[in-house]
Amino acid sequence: MKRSTAREIAVRLCFMLSETSEDPEVILSDMFENDHYVTLKEEDELFNEKPGKQLDYISEVVRGVGMHNAELDEYIERYSDKWDFDRISRTALAIMKTAMYEVLYMPDIPNGVSINEAVELAKKYEEPEVVPFVNGILGAFVKGEAF
Repeated sequence: MKRSTAREIAVRLCFMLSETSEDPEVILSDMFENDHYVTLKEEDELFNEKPGKQLDYISEVVRGVGMHNAELDEYIERYSDKWDFDRISRTALAIMKTAMYEVLYMPDIPNGVSINEAVELAKKYEEPEVVPFVNGILGAFVKGEAF
Protein backbone atom coordinates (compact mmCIF):
# COMPACT_ATOMS: atom_id res chain seq x y z
CA MET A 1 0.00 0.00 0.00
CA LYS A 2 1.26 3.46 -0.91
CA ARG A 3 1.61 6.14 1.75
CA SER A 4 -0.93 8.29 -0.10
CA THR A 5 -3.53 5.51 0.21
CA ALA A 6 -2.69 5.10 3.90
CA ARG A 7 -3.04 8.88 4.36
CA GLU A 8 -6.47 8.81 2.74
CA ILE A 9 -7.56 6.02 5.09
CA ALA A 10 -6.16 8.02 8.03
CA VAL A 11 -8.16 11.08 6.94
CA ARG A 12 -11.32 9.01 6.77
CA LEU A 13 -10.69 7.68 10.28
CA CYS A 14 -9.97 11.20 11.54
CA PHE A 15 -13.28 12.23 10.02
CA MET A 16 -14.89 9.40 11.99
CA LEU A 17 -13.27 10.79 15.16
CA SER A 18 -15.12 14.04 14.59
CA GLU A 19 -18.43 12.21 14.23
CA THR A 20 -18.27 10.10 17.38
CA SER A 21 -17.09 10.11 20.95
CA GLU A 22 -15.31 6.79 20.40
CA ASP A 23 -11.70 6.49 21.47
CA PRO A 24 -9.21 6.34 18.58
CA GLU A 25 -8.16 2.87 19.77
CA VAL A 26 -11.72 1.60 19.34
CA ILE A 27 -11.98 3.11 15.86
CA LEU A 28 -8.66 1.56 14.84
CA SER A 29 -9.59 -1.81 16.30
CA ASP A 30 -12.98 -1.82 14.61
CA MET A 31 -11.54 -0.77 11.25
CA PHE A 32 -8.74 -3.28 11.03
CA GLU A 33 -10.50 -6.31 12.39
CA ASN A 34 -10.16 -8.79 9.52
CA ASP A 35 -13.85 -9.45 8.92
CA HIS A 36 -14.77 -5.76 8.84
CA TYR A 37 -11.90 -4.57 6.63
CA VAL A 38 -12.61 -7.27 4.06
CA THR A 39 -16.20 -6.07 3.69
CA LEU A 40 -15.06 -2.52 2.99
CA LYS A 41 -13.31 -3.41 -0.26
CA GLU A 42 -16.68 -4.40 -1.69
CA GLU A 43 -17.84 -0.79 -1.20
CA ASP A 44 -14.70 1.19 -1.97
CA GLU A 45 -11.52 0.30 -3.86
CA LEU A 46 -9.51 2.34 -1.34
CA PHE A 47 -9.72 -0.73 0.89
CA ASN A 48 -8.61 -3.29 -1.72
CA GLU A 49 -5.31 -3.82 0.05
CA LYS A 50 -4.67 -4.18 3.78
CA PRO A 51 -2.26 -1.57 5.13
CA GLY A 52 0.62 -3.88 6.12
CA LYS A 53 3.56 -1.71 7.19
CA GLN A 54 1.46 1.43 6.64
CA LEU A 55 -0.76 0.43 9.56
CA ASP A 56 1.79 1.99 11.93
CA TYR A 57 1.51 5.31 10.08
CA ILE A 58 -2.30 5.21 10.04
CA SER A 59 -2.44 4.33 13.73
CA GLU A 60 -0.02 7.08 14.71
CA VAL A 61 -1.96 9.73 12.80
CA VAL A 62 -5.37 8.67 14.12
CA ARG A 63 -4.13 8.43 17.71
CA GLY A 64 -2.24 11.71 17.38
CA VAL A 65 -5.13 13.65 15.87
CA GLY A 66 -7.36 12.28 18.60
CA MET A 67 -4.90 13.29 21.30
CA HIS A 68 -4.12 16.74 19.85
CA ASN A 69 -7.57 17.56 18.49
CA ALA A 70 -8.04 20.78 20.50
CA GLU A 71 -4.56 22.02 19.58
CA LEU A 72 -5.16 21.32 15.88
CA ASP A 73 -8.53 23.09 16.04
CA GLU A 74 -6.79 26.15 17.51
CA TYR A 75 -4.29 26.23 14.66
CA ILE A 76 -7.08 25.97 12.10
CA GLU A 77 -9.01 28.77 13.80
CA ARG A 78 -5.90 30.94 13.99
CA TYR A 79 -5.00 30.55 10.32
CA SER A 80 -8.48 30.45 8.81
CA ASP A 81 -8.52 34.26 8.70
CA LYS A 82 -12.03 35.54 9.29
CA TRP A 83 -13.74 32.22 8.57
CA ASP A 84 -16.23 30.97 11.10
CA PHE A 85 -14.79 27.65 12.29
CA ASP A 86 -18.26 26.08 12.26
CA ARG A 87 -18.55 26.76 8.52
CA ILE A 88 -15.55 24.58 7.68
CA SER A 89 -16.61 21.11 6.56
CA ARG A 90 -15.65 18.15 8.70
CA THR A 91 -13.93 16.63 5.70
CA ALA A 92 -11.71 19.69 5.23
CA LEU A 93 -11.01 19.70 8.97
CA ALA A 94 -9.95 16.04 8.88
CA ILE A 95 -7.68 16.68 5.92
CA MET A 96 -6.05 19.73 7.56
CA LYS A 97 -5.68 18.03 10.94
CA THR A 98 -3.94 15.08 9.32
CA ALA A 99 -1.49 17.37 7.52
CA MET A 100 -0.91 19.53 10.60
CA TYR A 101 -0.27 16.47 12.74
CA GLU A 102 2.31 15.27 10.23
CA VAL A 103 4.02 18.68 10.21
CA LEU A 104 4.08 18.95 14.00
CA TYR A 105 4.82 15.40 15.06
CA MET A 106 6.22 13.42 12.14
CA PRO A 107 9.47 15.15 11.15
CA ASP A 108 10.37 12.38 8.71
CA ILE A 109 7.60 13.61 6.39
CA PRO A 110 8.56 16.82 4.55
CA ASN A 111 6.13 19.68 5.14
CA GLY A 112 5.65 20.13 1.40
CA VAL A 113 4.57 16.52 1.04
CA SER A 114 2.00 16.91 3.84
CA ILE A 115 0.56 20.03 2.23
CA ASN A 116 0.57 18.63 -1.31
CA GLU A 117 -1.13 15.41 -0.22
CA ALA A 118 -3.74 17.40 1.74
CA VAL A 119 -4.46 19.52 -1.34
CA GLU A 120 -4.88 16.39 -3.47
CA LEU A 121 -7.31 14.92 -0.92
CA ALA A 122 -9.21 18.21 -0.84
CA LYS A 123 -9.50 18.05 -4.64
CA LYS A 124 -10.93 14.55 -4.35
CA TYR A 125 -13.38 15.14 -1.49
CA GLU A 126 -14.27 18.84 -1.49
CA GLU A 127 -15.77 21.45 -3.74
CA PRO A 128 -13.21 23.24 -5.96
CA GLU A 129 -13.40 26.49 -3.96
CA VAL A 130 -12.33 24.66 -0.77
CA VAL A 131 -9.00 23.50 -2.24
CA PRO A 132 -7.24 26.91 -2.16
CA PHE A 133 -8.69 27.48 1.32
CA VAL A 134 -7.07 24.26 2.60
CA ASN A 135 -3.83 25.10 0.80
CA GLY A 136 -3.83 28.64 2.22
CA ILE A 137 -4.43 27.57 5.80
CA LEU A 138 -1.75 24.90 5.67
CA GLY A 139 0.74 27.23 3.98
CA ALA A 140 0.12 29.96 6.55
CA PHE A 141 0.37 27.41 9.35
CA VAL A 142 3.76 26.18 8.19
CA LYS A 143 5.09 29.73 7.70
CA GLY A 144 3.55 31.07 10.91
CA GLU A 145 4.81 28.29 13.10
CA ALA A 146 8.34 28.50 11.61
CA PHE A 147 8.69 24.86 10.64
